[in-house]
Amino acid sequence: MNLMKTTLVATAISLMALSANAADAKYAPGKYDVDPAHSSVGFEVPHLVISTVEGKFTKMEGVIELNEKFEKSTVKASAEIGSVDTGNEKRDGHLKSPDFFDSAKNAKMTFDSSEIKGNPASFKLTGNLKIKTTTKKVIFDAKYLGSVNDGNGHEKVAFNATTKISRKDFGLTYGAMVEAGPVIGDEITITLKIQASRPAPAAAPAKK
Repeated sequence: MNLMKTTLVATAISLMALSANAADAKYAPGKYDVDPAHSSVGFEVPHLVISTVEGKFTKMEGVIELNEKFEKSTVKASAEIGSVDTGNEKRDGHLKSPDFFDSAKNAKMTFDSSEIKGNPASFKLTGNLKIKTTTKKVIFDAKYLGSVNDGNGHEKVAFNATTKISRKDFGLTYGAMVEAGPVIGDEITITLKIQASRPAPAAAPAKK
């Protein structure tokens, strides 16, 4: 019994230490550019009640300004509507049409942060999301995954974030017959997997 108690206490202490380390995760303050080759903007929407359709936007850009005080950091990003990819060319074409995103008139959807609450291990990222001509406040549940130097003189940071929105709130509707039935769900889950980078600070010149 004593051995079991000792093991449980040790496990609890270890978990508390890991949580503390995550909350105090270190990063170098500064401006980081989103790396589209190692980032993704994904979405998932219910289809016919029993299944879902998943997709992503393959072209994006953004800037993350990490402040020494984490809660004062900012995020500004956009994704090109024309880059939508659900694995079905016909469906992608329909999503780009005036029936949904109308990419000819609305080239990008954008996000500008307005508030961060929490610590790097778990925080709420609030901001304005604009899709088509509608802008609404959304809140992402987010997590900072850490930083690393890639060996080529660049500092890398990574984040994951998730939120849910109503597509109807943003004017993404399609015909009375479809909207009256269970063909396409209203709730869309958006998942961000972001890697961003910046050049490492130049080394101070050697003293003579």
